Amino acid sequence: MPVPGEQGKHKRSLLREQAYLSLRDAIVNGTLAPGEKLRDPELERWLGISRTPIREAIARLETAGLVQTMPGRSTVVSSIDRKAALDAQAVAAAMHALAVRLAVPKMTEADITAMVAANEEFAAALSAGDPAAAMRADARFHKVAVEVSQNHAIGVALESVTPVLRRLEYQRFSSLSGRQSISQHQQIIEFCRAGDAEAAAAATQRNWETLSALDTD
Repeated sequence: MPVPGEQGKHKRSLLREQAYLSLRDAIVNGTLAPGEKLRDPELERWLGISRTPIREAIARLETAGLVQTMPGRSTVVSSIDRKAALDAQAVAAAMHALAVRLAVPKMTEADITAMVAANEEFAAALSAGDPAAAMRADARFHKVAVEVSQNHAIGVALESVTPVLRRLEYQRFSSLSGRQSISQHQQIIEFCRAGDAEAAAAATQRNWETLSALDTD
């Protein structure tokens, strides 16, 4: 088959992904606060890339509920909407629980070891007062079951709701209440090690439901 005529496809995709991650993280950690306007020239200077991948990243952020764009007007960082956050949380809790339920019968000792290591990194990040590192470790912990489940639809669903929840996670992992997740993770690990899929799934769902304890108004 002939080579497609599009040039630089992978490079452009990489730039778009880098722009998305940089903007997402800045919104999650509050560097870009709710209501702040996102101006293309300022973003181009900050990110060091052209407008096209930035606009593509912003479109993805809007789908994720992190920014709002009015045609012909400015793009602003969205406020944390409580109903949207709770809706996203319900989906995430259900999807992660399903992933664990499907994954437990397939888990190897290496998978359990990966979860243990991620939880240890999570605990260390919380002790160091580093919520960004805690979020990354938490994501690695839950990613084990998602990948072992081998259910592509779960990953797709989580991709659509997780960005909104990251803002709540950052708040939680910036406070002492975040330490509750360490023992919750440990409980999940023990159920997985014992091969109790239903108990592990229930514990996972409870872990994700703790985010609703935060005030998102």
